[in-house]
Amino acid sequence: MNAPLDRPRPSVAVVGLGYIGLPTAAMLASNGADVVGVDINQANVDVINAGRVPFVEPDLATTVAGVVSQGFLTATTSTPHADNYIVSVPTPFKHDYNPDLSFIEMAGKQIAPQLTGNELVILESTSPPGATEFLAQTVIAARPDLTLDPGTPHSVYFAHCPERVLPGRIMIELRTNDRIIGSLNGNAGERSRDLYQLFCEGEFLMTDARTAELSKLAENAYRDVNIAFANELSMIADQLDIDVWELIELSNHHPRVNILQPGPGVGGHCIAVDPWFIVATAPNLSPLIKTAREVNDSKPQFVLDKILPWTRELQDVTIAALGLAFKPNIDDLRESPARGIVNDLAGRLPNARIIAVEPNISELPGELIARNNVTLGDVDTAVDEADIVLLLVDHSEFARIDRSRLAKKLVYDTRGIWR
Repeated sequence: MNAPLDRPRPSVAVVGLGYIGLPTAAMLASNGADVVGVDINQANVDVINAGRVPFVEPDLATTVAGVVSQGFLTATTSTPHADNYIVSVPTPFKHDYNPDLSFIEMAGKQIAPQLTGNELVILESTSPPGATEFLAQTVIAARPDLTLDPGTPHSVYFAHCPERVLPGRIMIELRTNDRIIGSLNGNAGERSRDLYQLFCEGEFLMTDARTAELSKLAENAYRDVNIAFANELSMIADQLDIDVWELIELSNHHPRVNILQPGPGVGGHCIAVDPWFIVATAPNLSPLIKTAREVNDSKPQFVLDKILPWTRELQDVTIAALGLAFKPNIDDLRESPARGIVNDLAGRLPNARIIAVEPNISELPGELIARNNVTLGDVDTAVDEADIVLLLVDHSEFARIDRSRLAKKLVYDTRGIWR
């Protein structure tokens, strides 16, 4: 997939070197582009320039080490000029669940002074409909000498190309997944396709920017609704003293039924966030999507309500909380229900001892460090010393625990791996 030897390497600036931006930068750099990665975190910049990575993702470290050593990828805190920009910054929601576009706005204001005309700017961040237009308007407001009208020397081209990858498989899925390309003006879509073709082997699906934005939200809202069904079913089964895992297994023998597995909630920067963008865009037309979000957001409290009564029966209780990430076998703690549950337990049980076990991190997140009753421990010590074992994430290390070690413990398995 490397660029032909007689063709110059395109220049790309990737703004935001997080869980999507850095893998994208590495893939481009290893397949024919000269890439500068831009991040506001100097520590991350230093780590990347040393050929290392600031988070766990299979195969990423090897790729980054290679492209950095070859000079195809460098990182900086300053936005350079490039022919192509990929914006991959956070898009959180505010306290009222309306989207926060401040990081996109900041990226646009940093890119604007570098433009001379004919550049391509791709918004890759998962965004509400209209965010690509907002980015374009931000740039043009800062540079009124530029235009969105195609074909003039001072035109700048914008597109939305959402990522559709699974943490833990990002390097594989960046290459193999189909890619949605949403053009805002001119030939931005075709130019975006040509850039991603350096490494992407999937089908390119061409559309407009707003449709591309909503398509990514729709994908994650679909998954959220289905998870909410499983989570709601688990709460009903608990009230009826029915094993929800057996119930789902039996139901899924129907040829047209595929109920997902319940858990302690929904986390990550996509499924736990994206449906709210749809609700904010069309609040009167999205009651199902909103209700699914509310069901999934309520599941951590359901878990707490199961655990807290147990603690009242024990003196000097020790709780092993297994897992802080939002899904198994990664170090990503964003929007993690497990992380929130542990923090809530620590706040409600100041005299309890909580041993958090997360094999993929080396230190607790800030809010748990501030809790005097929470420590980060290893799985064997936590299980041996605990009165209550609370499994929150189905990491492979936890699945291998000898069940006989749990025999005299109070055990709550939110993922069903110890049935």
